[in-house]
Amino acid sequence: MRLTRQTNYAIRILMYCAANDGRLSRIPEIAAAYSVSELFLFKILQPLVENGFVQTVRGRNGGVKLGKPATDITLFDVVRVTEENFAMAECFENDATECPLVDSCALNSALRQALGAFFEVLAGYTIADLVKDRPDMRNLLNINETTGHAIAN
Repeated sequence: MRLTRQTNYAIRILMYCAANDGRLSRIPEIAAAYSVSELFLFKILQPLVENGFVQTVRGRNGGVKLGKPATDITLFDVVRVTEENFAMAECFENDATECPLVDSCALNSALRQALGAFFEVLAGYTIADLVKDRPDMRNLLNINETTGHAIAN
């Protein structure tokens, strides 16, 4: 299974916000840190906001911040709201009627078990797990230690 670019950057947005210690993070700064377009990040924000992972603050000094503690957001939570399809093979699709084995195939069962294990591992990791004990995280993301804003290069 391969996660989409949207899921990858949704997790990265959350990691950035977690590394920024509850301060407001600005989309241009996040986009610069990951070398991705601001427009792309704005599109990704919608499901994160709708599911309470991120809060937005409007205005001149606005930005985004985690909507709940990083310890309460699992990777599975993020994957669940950003991925559209978890079909690992054609037989996972709702209209899979071409295969005569669809109702009794051991492959289908094995793939479902593998997908369940994948989800179980993702549920065991939080955004906090990805950020804590990573002393260079703020530096790698160009987050200024005192202001929380990106450091000008």
